[in-house]
Amino acid sequence: MTQGRAILSVDSLCKSYGALKAVDGVSLHVSPGEIVGLVGPNGAGKTTTINMILGVLAPTAGRIEIDGVGLASDRRRALSKTNFAAVYAPLPGNLTVEQNLRVFGMIYAVADLTTRIAEILEQFDLRKFRKTRAGLLSSGEQTRLSLAKAVLNRPRLLMLDEPTASIDPANARDIRAGIAQFVDSGHSGVLWTSHNMYEVEAVCDRVLFLSRGRIVLEGDPKTLPGEHGAASLDDLFVAVAHKKPGGERAA
Repeated sequence: MTQGRAILSVDSLCKSYGALKAVDGVSLHVSPGEIVGLVGPNGAGKTTTINMILGVLAPTAGRIEIDGVGLASDRRRALSKTNFAAVYAPLPGNLTVEQNLRVFGMIYAVADLTTRIAEILEQFDLRKFRKTRAGLLSSGEQTRLSLAKAVLNRPRLLMLDEPTASIDPANARDIRAGIAQFVDSGHSGVLWTSHNMYEVEAVCDRVLFLSRGRIVLEGDPKTLPGEHGAASLDDLFVAVAHKKPGGERAA
């Protein structure tokens, strides 16, 4: 992990819907060269947090900075430094692989776009599909295309929401290796949500456990379970998911 100014700084972030606090005072950071896992049960506030960082949702309170740029004060410049991929957000199926990359490359004003597309097609093993419509690709191929789009502009902050859900273990391993390679230079950081604790332990430098809109645990995914009396990260996830407010376990 490279030291330096945080690529993502989130301070006291809140999102309320009437009396419901979907996100309740979340603070976190992602440093250059770091992959941070954001985990928690369904409804914990993970996707809401990501949507606020992406500018899709407006926070009720709190501050978000991306590479030192305040999202609220300079939305366009802040978001130009990010990109995103999720299996539930497929790219337009009527466009070919190459057309998708070209459209999004133009949106992000990628320099020397033709050369960059060629690099990305090679990197994600998509060259043979360049003229294939995205809707005709297999789920694993569509995931690779989504990730290719997500790194096309060499984002400082890459956000991945369940990037390997519903794909086979071989493809998932390749994707994890590709993302790890992407951050090796120390130029970028990744915020990664997943329900796959094996994956989180394999790729993340730190893990944050979110429960009922709050971060309740943080640490190294390899050592955190032992620090809290759990045999594995999976067991720790289950324990956190079943805790009621105040610390007692649910029935």
